[in-house]
Amino acid sequence: METRAQVLIIEDDLGVVQGLVRGLARAGFDTRVAMRGDAALEAVLEDSVDLVLLDLMLPERSGFEILDAVRSRVSVPILVLSARDDLDSRLQSFDSGAVDFIPKPFFIEEIVARIRTRLALRDAGPRRELSLGGVTLDLDARTAHRGAEALKLTRFEFNVLAYLRENAGRAQTRSQIAEHALSESGECDDRTVDSHISRIRKKLGGRAAECVKTVWGIGYRCDLESA
Repeated sequence: METRAQVLIIEDDLGVVQGLVRGLARAGFDTRVAMRGDAALEAVLEDSVDLVLLDLMLPERSGFEILDAVRSRVSVPILVLSARDDLDSRLQSFDSGAVDFIPKPFFIEEIVARIRTRLALRDAGPRRELSLGGVTLDLDARTAHRGAEALKLTRFEFNVLAYLRENAGRAQTRSQIAEHALSESGECDDRTVDSHISRIRKKLGGRAAECVKTVWGIGYRCDLESA
């Protein structure tokens, strides 16, 4: 008998909760509900759900607090649902580890489609992973871990590090890094690239940080021989 995927709904609006529970049940998903921040965080960290739908504005803890706390401990995909549809909220959600952002009001059919797409990616086969200096980059989940420890890389820090690792052994100019890893940020000057590299090295630490080499007068190179 096929196991039904379980979705955790973190939302304090009872009407929205009821609509999501009914719609997801019709689509073949089991659901759990948490309506307050502390209970929601505890439920996610149990790591017994397949996906989370998260509202940003909650009693006790904000959605951003939950995202930050979860990303450092479990890798469950989190889709943000929010009436806060401004660019800053979207970018902060992705930087904090969300895999998708769906503004309210929404159509339940779209929610179902996005959940199915995300779970299909999870089940598609072997994960695409890269390693450097004891750190593993999961390109599908967009997470970085040193053993069991999750490293809190932002969206664009992850982009930069993954780009350098994918091109290991080859020097990349600052312009190349900006074009391939930072174009969506709108900040593509040399100083922005340098700032991202500096933060990445601090977060990596140890052997992994030593893999990110400065190539004077050019840019940066990922050197796996330093690992």
